Amino acid sequence: MAGIHPKTLQDLEFPTVLKQIAARCGTELGKAQALEISPFTDEEAILSELGQTAEYLSSLVSENRIPSHSFEGIDKELRLLKIENTILEIDGFRKMASICRTVSVLKKFLKKFEEYYPLLHQSADNLEENKEIPVEIDLVIDRFGEVRDNASEKLASLRRQILQVRGKIGQSFSSALSMYSSSDYLDDIRESVVENRRVLAVKAMYRRKVKGTVMGTSKTGSIVYIEPEATLKYSRELNNLEFDEQEEVQRILKELTNKIRPYSPLLRIYQSYLAHLDVTSAKAKHAVDIDALLPNINSERRLYLRDAFHPLLFMSNKLKKEKTFPQTIELDPENRIIVISGPNAGGKSITLKTIGLLQVMLQSGLLIPVHERSSVSFFDTILTDIGDNQSIENHLSTYSYRLKNMNNFLRLCNDNTLFLIDEFGTGSDPELGGALAEAFLEVFYERESYGVITTHYANLKALANELPHATNANMLFDGRTLEPTFQLVLGEAGSSFTFEVAQKNGIPYSLINKAKKKIERGKVRFDATIAKLQKERSKMARTGSRLQEEETKAKEEAARLEKLNAKIKSKLENYQELYDHDQRMIQLGNKVNKAADKYFHDKKKRPLVSELLRIVETENSKRKKKTAKEAKAERAKKAQVAQEVQKEVKVIREKKKVEQKKAVIKEQNKPRPVFKVGDRVRMQDGKAVGTIDSLEKGKAIVNYGMFTTNVSVDQLEMVQKMK
Repeated sequence: MAGIHPKTLQDLEFPTVLKQIAARCGTELGKAQALEISPFTDEEAILSELGQTAEYLSSLVSENRIPSHSFEGIDKELRLLKIENTILEIDGFRKMASICRTVSVLKKFLKKFEEYYPLLHQSADNLEENKEIPVEIDLVIDRFGEVRDNASEKLASLRRQILQVRGKIGQSFSSALSMYSSSDYLDDIRESVVENRRVLAVKAMYRRKVKGTVMGTSKTGSIVYIEPEATLKYSRELNNLEFDEQEEVQRILKELTNKIRPYSPLLRIYQSYLAHLDVTSAKAKHAVDIDALLPNINSERRLYLRDAFHPLLFMSNKLKKEKTFPQTIELDPENRIIVISGPNAGGKSITLKTIGLLQVMLQSGLLIPVHERSSVSFFDTILTDIGDNQSIENHLSTYSYRLKNMNNFLRLCNDNTLFLIDEFGTGSDPELGGALAEAFLEVFYERESYGVITTHYANLKALANELPHATNANMLFDGRTLEPTFQLVLGEAGSSFTFEVAQKNGIPYSLINKAKKKIERGKVRFDATIAKLQKERSKMARTGSRLQEEETKAKEEAARLEKLNAKIKSKLENYQELYDHDQRMIQLGNKVNKAADKYFHDKKKRPLVSELLRIVETENSKRKKKTAKEAKAERAKKAQVAQEVQKEVKVIREKKKVEQKKAVIKEQNKPRPVFKVGDRVRMQDGKAVGTIDSLEKGKAIVNYGMFTTNVSVDQLEMVQKMK
């Protein structure tokens, strides 16, 4: 794969993306490396980098989060190690030990979770692990950043002597302080510290009374600071010992430096690895912020960006809490070139830049903000011609520059090239510039290059319509409001809405009509047809949006009903469990009642106890051992269900009472039939049908064939009247 020209990266605002990534790095070295990210020339390297970033992204939302990999740079120390007889500072040794430990922790972690992070594990596994460096450093330097007493026998001996001498200095000073204080030679402050030495604060008039070395005076001259003669001897001894100590420390550090020096290349590799991991971490964090992911990578030269966002615009709108409109675009061998048209301020240029920037980001190992079902491929060359590139220094006009750029396109374009051209053919006479742009487009098409261009030229729209592997596209405009919808539609050219926009902005209709007469009638009709189609498209889009809303509402209602159904099902299951439990309790009660009845008659305690124990053991064999927590939870659940059942039962009972009252009232108000002898009747609570033989004082004798009965007529129901 060939490299991508820096001008292309500049046109697509790729450096701004790198600044955002650098801001998310935790180390200075990582920030520097992030700003130097550029597209890879090797496809395998791209896939590895993308894979590592995707793995780190997954770790951010996983329980197995990658351990901290922050570090302090050791570039200065590595430069010193190249020079013979140099001595590193203690802080440098501590940074080196920290880097080694960090690498060891990461190697151990990534080996443990190799299944989750295979590519990150591979990059760490290639590193040679070194435990000698931190061990050697720890033997010499403690966690407080001091050389250990036991770093050498001589150092240990010197520090013991220093402690002893400091003790003697303290004793001799205290003795002198006590003596001269009792003689009232000292000022109220009694003592002070000068040049890191304890001194007596002597009144100026008594300075000759105190034996010692004058170390200074106060600003007023009333106090003279004197080191007592008794401590001078010990101070000189202390100075000599401290000098010897420093020499011994330097010798030890030099020895340690020489031990570390052979590991300089390995330490450089460690630092480079941690810096790269820091950049990978920043890439993953940037992906989180822009909702980016790793799409499917294909080898079929197919670019399918679904719901793609421009990352810079997305971040900007996110801060402003504004909506960013996604775009869906597809390039493949059957549809290699797309010509986007439509009015200005409709989103053509931003769509073009989105495609280019996402492709550059992808080939630089960065995740992109697209739908997970997107599919992408890699291009050897990406060429751009975007914006006004007028050059004062080179005395080039915009058009001259663009022609020079097109010449470069002709030299580089092939079947593995992606070209992006904004406002193709502008900067010259419309007729001539359009013709030349058409010729360029035909050459790009013949070379099977992939590309997206934006234009207002009708001849380019017509050419895209004629070429089998090219297509038109337009940015939708609301024909009613003449406002952009920022939606890309493939398959048809867009109108510039030149006259419509002019009319909306208050240009007199007479002037617009005059302008229409100055151009070809066919062109006006063509543009008007396109505008009409776009209006129809806009209308259909609104209808589709309304239908989609209705579908969403229907889905929400279905989900609500499903949730309600699940809730009812759960309640029924709980009620069934409660019913089964109550039935079991009734059966158990019957068994106990039977045993009690038997004891009532025979008064034998032993069979009673035996029977009760048998019942209890039988029931216990059915029980499962539960923890106190489980038992409590079950009791709470049963209580809740019982409470719910009681509520439901209460409601049902009340309802039944009301219904019964209504039935009684209805029955009472129901007109009673007039019975006659010979009528066929039956009792209200019976099934047998009989014939009335006689009636007397509200009583009737009913004949059932084999027997007769005397009943009240109020208890009878009419079955069949006598004819």
